[in-house]
Amino acid sequence: MKTSTLHDFTCTAMFVVAAGMSGAAVAQEATIGPRLPAPTAATGSQMDFDLPAGKLVLALDALGKQSGIELHYRSKQVAGKQANAIRGHMNWQDALGRLLQDSGLGYRQTGDATVVIEVAEQGTVPEGSAARAGMEAKSRQVSQPVTEMASVTVTGTRIRGGTSPSPVITIGAENIREEGFTDLGEVIRSIPQNFSGGQNPGVAAGATAGPGGIANQNITGGSSLNLRGLGADASLTLLNGRRFSYGGFAQTVDIGAIPVEAVDRVEIVADGASAIYGSDAVGGVANVILRRDYAGATVGALYGGTADGGMATREYTATAGTVWSNGGLIATYKHASVDPIRASQRDYTADMAPPTTIYPGSQLRSGLVSGHQSLGDAVELRLDALRTEREQRSFSYYSGISSYYSRFAPETTTTLVAPSVEVSFADDWQLSLGAAWGRDRRVQRERMMMIDTGEALPSPYDDCFCNESRSYEVGAEGPLLALAGGDARLAVGAGYRRNEFVDRNVVSGETLIGGGESSRFAYAELGMPLIGPDSGSGADAGAQRLTLTAAVRGEDYDSFGSVATPKLGLVYAPTGDYTLKASWGRSFKAPTLLQRYQEQGAVLYPAALFGGSADPEATVLSIFGGNPDLDPERARTWTTALAIHPRALPALEAELSVFDIDYTERVVQPIGNYADALTNPAYARYVDFTPTLEEQARIFATTTGFYNYTGSAYDPDKVVALLYAQYVNVARQHVRGLDLSGSYRFDVGAGRLTLRGSTSWLDSTQKNSPEDSAFDLAGTLSSPATVNSRAGLVWMQGGFTASVFANYTSGVTNPFDGVKTASFTTADLNLRYIIDDRDSPAGWDFALSAHNLFDRAPPLHQVTDATWVPYDSTNYSAIGRYLSFSVSKRF
Repeated sequence: MKTSTLHDFTCTAMFVVAAGMSGAAVAQEATIGPRLPAPTAATGSQMDFDLPAGKLVLALDALGKQSGIELHYRSKQVAGKQANAIRGHMNWQDALGRLLQDSGLGYRQTGDATVVIEVAEQGTVPEGSAARAGMEAKSRQVSQPVTEMASVTVTGTRIRGGTSPSPVITIGAENIREEGFTDLGEVIRSIPQNFSGGQNPGVAAGATAGPGGIANQNITGGSSLNLRGLGADASLTLLNGRRFSYGGFAQTVDIGAIPVEAVDRVEIVADGASAIYGSDAVGGVANVILRRDYAGATVGALYGGTADGGMATREYTATAGTVWSNGGLIATYKHASVDPIRASQRDYTADMAPPTTIYPGSQLRSGLVSGHQSLGDAVELRLDALRTEREQRSFSYYSGISSYYSRFAPETTTTLVAPSVEVSFADDWQLSLGAAWGRDRRVQRERMMMIDTGEALPSPYDDCFCNESRSYEVGAEGPLLALAGGDARLAVGAGYRRNEFVDRNVVSGETLIGGGESSRFAYAELGMPLIGPDSGSGADAGAQRLTLTAAVRGEDYDSFGSVATPKLGLVYAPTGDYTLKASWGRSFKAPTLLQRYQEQGAVLYPAALFGGSADPEATVLSIFGGNPDLDPERARTWTTALAIHPRALPALEAELSVFDIDYTERVVQPIGNYADALTNPAYARYVDFTPTLEEQARIFATTTGFYNYTGSAYDPDKVVALLYAQYVNVARQHVRGLDLSGSYRFDVGAGRLTLRGSTSWLDSTQKNSPEDSAFDLAGTLSSPATVNSRAGLVWMQGGFTASVFANYTSGVTNPFDGVKTASFTTADLNLRYIIDDRDSPAGWDFALSAHNLFDRAPPLHQVTDATWVPYDSTNYSAIGRYLSFSVSKRF
């Protein structure tokens, strides 16, 4: 058999899994439909492949000869590209998927033994041409004309080549570039399923007054995943499947610490995933998958700024890599500096006291190295290492203080080292051993700038939030037994994880909080294909699929004991035109180390501050701080999804999903509004209006500090109430909603136009205790908006790409006055032009981006504190129109 070249053929942009469908959250694995190749003698049969790393064109020729598959491609598509080494016993789909990994190419099967290699940046064969008609006729004969990536593990399952029963949002590197994003923080903030509250650089003063509390702060300058608005500590972030150390004090992870230049794709499961990944995955999980191989070098520069002033940005990047016969290496470095946005530079914040900043300035230095090395045919070693140093610059006032403002220059260092080894066996079983060590150090660097004298004094609140983690895991995966639809596969594993947190005052050297937590865990996951391509009969027999999945994970903590979380799933494709998915499971989140180990102090306040007696001598003794007896938070989740991928219209893909989360035993500080703590019946269970001398004595004996803010000596007879405001397991949240996404591609002349978009509708409520009434979260200030959407189009022709996207966020209600803000709609434009050297990988890449093209200001609301910004910084941005130009050179 001879490998042929189609000179008149250009691709149909079907590289769905590796490149994704949308930077705005469209490419669900479910929309791809069942991965069912056409029935052929070669399909599914395994053979021994021995393809050394080298030129891709030679590797494709060798694979075609060994497998008997006819491969079609354009010479220009593969010129200068390198192929990974492929050795082992596998089917041709796995071998070809590995050859093309990180090449920018995908493939689709157009006949029983015919495959077309395609690239995402080209147009298609013109409509009506003989070549196009022949290809479409062959495509209709197969059940799934899409890219095969069976060798890549899908996030949401530990079964290799398996299918997650939850929708998987895939955002590829090409989509990130198409939409003009330069870091992963921007990427996740564009996803409708994600809430920008929590740890993000745009979150400004006042956001802590909402339900998110102290977690809604810009502590490190990084960007945290916050799926469904359940909190950044309830969404798990992974790098190639490995955990980071927590950052700051609210148990967040900075996804923006990962250089986007090294990223192949981001896969997000917005569904409970504790049965697969353990604690923190209540809202879901994001797995950042790095480029496996990179040959050559690229240097780039970017400059940007806002139309109204501030946020001047300078970025410089360098990426280099190489591949050899049995391994590869990629390294990337990024340096970026961003000027702050001052309140005086925006009309709606101009009355805030200078020199207040509403967006911090920053300096970022980030480096990453990822490499792999095969030892023989069965063993592969891998190492991922990351280090990021971030510095911020901002100015702000503390509420109620006018004698000084604070100059903040916090420094955050994030480090991760994750080695692993994989051993493959002849019976398709694979053994994996991995470890990860992470550390995150954030030092406050605060100075009090005295208004009268201009003197800079050290702040007594200058702390270091220091986190460290380490984990070890061993796992195995492989076929268990043969079923009608294929092999039932089993994944099992066990491991150990420890987290440590220290809050140390850098002025006094005193350790304010110190604690750690360890857990041992074990898991098992089973995938059972009951119906597959070889089952049944009739016209749709080759397209039918029914797979059941079951997973369970047990964890044993040294703090609160054991917890087990199951998950059941179903994937059913009655035809090749649509797929049904359903999952049910339980998730959990361990209390944060701050919530458990924070100093528990007794504080004496005037009773009037809590809505009590106006008698100036009346006082309230309150308890604040951590609680070592906290239990884990628990959740029940279910999701149902319908993915449409009609064979008669292969360019159309859409998915509708419905989700429901019942989140119980949430850890909160139960007094939500201290101004009416003594008068609001909802807080009655946390208030003792008949304080005894014995109880007051017990409080002093069990707390570590006493703080008197009354201006007079403590008198137990003047205490009219005791307020128990330490962390407790009482809150319950109910979250439900709909996600809708879709993509449609068609040819216009010599180019390709893609329409894609995603929208999410969210309804969430919370009860602070069983006796309390539920109150709204979604659609209120500092909580997720009810509706979030992002939709647009991408035009490709030759080396030119243009994209325009619209973003919509519905208004939110201010609970203080009941007034709802206006909605917020912005538009983004990105123009990109690539100049390639036809005979080598060298070339140039130019891009011009405009975010918030029409310079929309955020909707405003009334504030009760002059130090708070008059807009919801967790939902709306004050950046305004931001223009940037970038250029990169490939060698």
